[in-house]
Amino acid sequence: MNQIKAIFKPGHKALIAYLTVGYPTVEATVKAAATLAESGVDIIELGIPFSDPLADGATIQQASYQALKQGITPQACLEVAGRLHQKIATPLVFMSYYNPILSFGLEAFCQASAEAGISGLIIPDLPPEEGSELEASTQRHQLDLIYLLAPTSTEERISLVATRSRGFIYLVSLTGVTGSRQNLSADLEDFVKRIRKQATQPLCVGFGISRREQAKRVAMIADGVIVGSHLLQLIEGDTSLASLKSFTLSLRQVLDSP
Repeated sequence: MNQIKAIFKPGHKALIAYLTVGYPTVEATVKAAATLAESGVDIIELGIPFSDPLADGATIQQASYQALKQGITPQACLEVAGRLHQKIATPLVFMSYYNPILSFGLEAFCQASAEAGISGLIIPDLPPEEGSELEASTQRHQLDLIYLLAPTSTEERISLVATRSRGFIYLVSLTGVTGSRQNLSADLEDFVKRIRKQATQPLCVGFGISRREQAKRVAMIADGVIVGSHLLQLIEGDTSLASLKSFTLSLRQVLDSP
């Protein structure tokens, strides 16, 4: 069974965690990923640093900038993924903007990703209308191409993503960029219901989730919770990763509670 598909068992709420590869160092990324895996994370998103991350807020932008300054490239990210695949059993997904993949070569990147143990790709700036070539490459290498939907998505876009996304659908909880928020959208429940009418894939919600109560709210309506910026802040603030472990375990407890 596909590694991502296997995560979404009946009654289980997936916890998905994002890391920027190379932030604050490559070794810190490897150590943080192992900590997340030990703490109940189901899928780890490995962010490939990019110079113009339009969908990301200040935290991930700064992490990407620092990683790029250290010379982190898509090839370096592939090498980190390969190391992690040997170290942990948790499925790995690349989060990248389209340009780095295009520059690498779509087919070459998909082949290298599969060889490194990657299970799927999330490309925030790739609309499904323009994704057919990459879809073909991912399918040849048994990778899931995961599309995103936002509260502003039209019924036509929802229908297209429901037809084309594999693994799960990434639901952007609010309009805007990534980053911790005090409150999620009041319309989140209605947004998820709207997608459920057309999609059979698992629905995972990200952007803005940084607190236990937010994760609990999302888990009540969706199949998975995605956390990113807050994890990077915890890593930056506590290099021992004790805070990262404690927070992740608390989210796992919330998602597993009735």
